[in-house]
Amino acid sequence: MKFDLHTHHFRCGHADDNIEDYIKAALKAGLGVIGISDHSPFFASDRDHLNPGIAMAKSEFAHYVDEVLRLKAKYEGKIDVLLGVESDFFPEHAVLYRDTYAKYPFDYIIGSVHQSRGVSIFNRNRWNGLSEESKIDEKRHYYKLIGESARSGMFQVLGHIDAMKGYYPAFSDIMADDAIDEALRLIADSKASIEINTSGGTKDVGGWYPSDAILERACHYGVSVTFGSDAHKPRRVGEDWELVAKRLKEIGFKHWQYYKNKQPVVVPL
Repeated sequence: MKFDLHTHHFRCGHADDNIEDYIKAALKAGLGVIGISDHSPFFASDRDHLNPGIAMAKSEFAHYVDEVLRLKAKYEGKIDVLLGVESDFFPEHAVLYRDTYAKYPFDYIIGSVHQSRGVSIFNRNRWNGLSEESKIDEKRHYYKLIGESARSGMFQVLGHIDAMKGYYPAFSDIMADDAIDEALRLIADSKASIEINTSGGTKDVGGWYPSDAILERACHYGVSVTFGSDAHKPRRVGEDWELVAKRLKEIGFKHWQYYKNKQPVVVPL
């Protein structure tokens, strides 16, 4: 059973095409399950559409949910369409986000840390002029946020947990293994999954998130895994699924899973 839990569409302002285009692409790629998971609005903002090029407007959120549910019904029997969302994790606004999501019948929620100390994790300039000690502190803080996102209990999936390396490949060489281990222990305790996210191939770092080294540690701690292409173009749906499955088996994983009605559905590797 091939599945992909991480796809976007035009509402976020930086992805192409409509939701249905991603469903059609999933069918063409032989998937049995496709998750729709566009970027959550900035719910804590006073503005309806705080960052049009990053996430959807608050006023679009209910329309987004309605469209996914309509397409779920339309494609029933052909492919299982799942209602998801990729949620930012802001600890200070966690209650607001939790209460908002509770109004809708999500199959799963991906919790992703996109900002650390108010700066995008993809901003390569954040590293300019930092001492090695400061770089270690930045990495440790990032994994502290990821651990907090797991401990919040809000999410079934934790997104791209080393994506800070996307436009700064040297991130992987910054020594903070104890912070990574602590985050993985918290993730294992939370029963959330980490995604193997293949969108790293679209960024400077290449490959996918997280690194094999982190996946090996995740396997050691008993962390469950899932798959997401993080497709912003329909042609990327399911990208590298077979390669990821092969690598996970080599590392020692026996299965991965997706979520329906917030319950795990286990798929043998």
